Amino acid sequence: MATNIPPPKGRDGTLSLLGAAIESLNVAKGITSITRAKAVFDAASALLAMIRDSIDNLGDYVKLGLSCARVCRSLDRGLSGRRSDELSGNAYIEQYNIQGLNRRTVGAIQRKIVQQGRRNTASRFFYSKIDKSAIAAWGQDLDRILLIFDTELSMHNHVILLDIRRDVRGGQGGTNPQHQSSQASVPLGELPPPPPKAFFGRGGLVEETVGHAEKLESVALIGAGGIGKTSIALSVLDDDRIKARFGDNRRFVRCDRFPASSAHFLARLSKVIGAGLENPEDLAPLRPLLSSKEMIIVLDNAETILDPQGTNHEEIYAVVDELCQFKTVCLLITSRITTVPRYCKRPQIPTLSKEAACEIFYGIHSNGERSGTINNLLQRLDFHALSITLLATTASDNLWDHDRSAKEWDEQRAQVLRTDHNESLAKTIELSLASPTFRNLGPNARDLLGVVAFFPQGIGEKNLDWLFPTIPDRKNIFDKFCVLSLTYRSNGFITMLAPIKDYLCPRDPKSSPLLCATKDHYFTRLSVRCHPSSPGFEETRWIKSEDTNVEHLLDIFTSFDVGALNIWDVCCHFMTHLAWQKPRQTVLRSKIEGLPDGHPSKAGCLFGLSRLFQLIGKHAEQKQLLIHTLKLWRERGDDSQVALTLEFLSYVNWALRLPGEGIPQVEEALEIFKRLEDTKGQAKCLNTLARLLLVDNRLDAAEAAALRQIELLPQEFQLCRSHRLLATIFLSKGEKKKAIHHLETALTIASPPNWQDQLFWIHYEMAKLFHGERESDHANAHIEQAKSHVADNTYNLGRGAEMQARIWYQEGRLEEAKTEALRAMEVYERLGVVKQAGRCRELFQMIEC
Repeated sequence: MATNIPPPKGRDGTLSLLGAAIESLNVAKGITSITRAKAVFDAASALLAMIRDSIDNLGDYVKLGLSCARVCRSLDRGLSGRRSDELSGNAYIEQYNIQGLNRRTVGAIQRKIVQQGRRNTASRFFYSKIDKSAIAAWGQDLDRILLIFDTELSMHNHVILLDIRRDVRGGQGGTNPQHQSSQASVPLGELPPPPPKAFFGRGGLVEETVGHAEKLESVALIGAGGIGKTSIALSVLDDDRIKARFGDNRRFVRCDRFPASSAHFLARLSKVIGAGLENPEDLAPLRPLLSSKEMIIVLDNAETILDPQGTNHEEIYAVVDELCQFKTVCLLITSRITTVPRYCKRPQIPTLSKEAACEIFYGIHSNGERSGTINNLLQRLDFHALSITLLATTASDNLWDHDRSAKEWDEQRAQVLRTDHNESLAKTIELSLASPTFRNLGPNARDLLGVVAFFPQGIGEKNLDWLFPTIPDRKNIFDKFCVLSLTYRSNGFITMLAPIKDYLCPRDPKSSPLLCATKDHYFTRLSVRCHPSSPGFEETRWIKSEDTNVEHLLDIFTSFDVGALNIWDVCCHFMTHLAWQKPRQTVLRSKIEGLPDGHPSKAGCLFGLSRLFQLIGKHAEQKQLLIHTLKLWRERGDDSQVALTLEFLSYVNWALRLPGEGIPQVEEALEIFKRLEDTKGQAKCLNTLARLLLVDNRLDAAEAAALRQIELLPQEFQLCRSHRLLATIFLSKGEKKKAIHHLETALTIASPPNWQDQLFWIHYEMAKLFHGERESDHANAHIEQAKSHVADNTYNLGRGAEMQARIWYQEGRLEEAKTEALRAMEVYERLGVVKQAGRCRELFQMIEC
């Protein structure tokens, strides 16, 4: 407040100032056309008249103080945001929001009275004519209170009068009261920090938050450390609509800068909003100010005061909860903890878009043109705002080029995210780990986070019981990880952002007992036999959703001890699970091929790897693996494995249309199985022999071999395959009805157990048959059925799309045919199946012509 005008001397000087102020108010009331402003000017004039009459009638400064106290109470009632009673001229004051005439004119005296004798305010404004008897009555009630501060009364009165006169002169200038809030020269309290200079990719979130704020709805921005919550909040405060709505009543409280207690919070809040109370015991003395004007208050890093395990959580939560309920206050909370007042809106805070992440990185570290290396690196950082900023700052400070930046990240990971200014990702994460909620989770919490960080997919929510049987209250612990924003839920998994993973992941996985125990649980589950004819085959489908986790587990632990047998046996089991449930390539290939030939598990692993290549159509590479495998088994003299490998090798030669190589191989395998009295092995050889004879156009011999297989081993799964084969043979003979009969028989066998792979091929072959007969309706019906049984077999997805393209091309549906041909080509190219990709490319070109 300006205090450079000399104070009035004595009673006459005071009365003179009061008269001038009343006259100015009346002038202002006369020139304004705003009804609400007239009411305020009228009320203020009446209140000043009370003070003047008090001095004039009683001549006592104590009575002046009593009147001022009454003025304080009156203003509190009138400015509480509730409807008032009538004033002179039947005007209403529903909310007092004019910059010049506000409660700071009597605030200093009011605080004394509030602290000593009054804890709440009435709800309505009052009006009455002041006379001596009324003043005397008030004196009896408040004499005791006034004795406390009568020595300061003259100074307070002087401040009151100066403020009123200055504010009235502002009103006489004709300024529209609706715009005066944005013109305050020196606001009370503290203005917020400036918004971030580099701010990208959050426009939609800022827009959503501003929309809530304009409706005075409180908002909680909840997310992991470093995701950009504070930047969003500051950008909201700097938004033009927020400035227009709230003016200088935009406040910012850093909750991590004071101890977590209600006393410290209330003191900080009082200072920030400009209430001026040193140590308020509760919100009561702040309510009049909070209710008198619209205000937006940011509580930044509110997890430090809202942690449910904090010492004073209940008291602080109650205060923040009450703040959310003020009709004049919009509370904007940034927090890592989800326990915020129930009235808050909670917009989702995603990670940055790729483009926004690039804008941040290149804005800090501009090093020529943009690089694909950096773009890839930003994706590996999960587009996490703080991590990108730290990496760009470190790279810029050290003059790293893009390749060096990527190399440093690959070698050091989270350690790179530390600048020379001592900013680091570690500090952000450790703040969460130091929270009372996390500390109360017990000794296993940090190790459990390490396990989550280790696995690329995180931990499946349905797997907590069998993965962590020794951890009590495990579900609650994982829930609390999410509450703390250390983890989040995604597609049935509890996982975390990549930079947080890199920080929390054990540097030496063998040193984590909990991770090693988790590994053993996975290995036990993998050791169950996986085959459609085996009991419990359906239970092995878990690998479909966990294949990436298991592959990573094997990739890491096979690096520690190449000579270990158990882990390589598990590796064989893993590839069997993949073959039946989710055939694809694996990163384990190079490790398997790199094993010494003398390693006991190498042949088995090579064989398992070859099966995956078969199922994704990479037959040439499969053949090379099987030739190597056959050599190893022959050296060891294992006839059973030699025969099995020969049968698979002959099957590959059938797929490659090389019957001259395949027939001798399968006949050798058949003889070995006969010698070993292995009926099942003989049946498989007969099936492959029939296929090779069919390719060699020896149709009768092929039919005879297929029928011998059915007689030898009438097992349902093998029967299904045999009927499919017989259908192909009869179709080659031109006997369409017999072909359809055998496909329908195979369908009857495969449907009850829901053998997805067999059902795909049965419908695929039916579609192919009807396509050849130019019966498009039947062909379309069956290819749709085939595509519904693709499951997780990417290769089958490509085959289905390719056949669909051929059928639609035949129907003249060219645009749809091109779309399917492109889809098939993309699948084949992704799998690296060159021949099939080339075939689809030719089909696409043919359709375009």
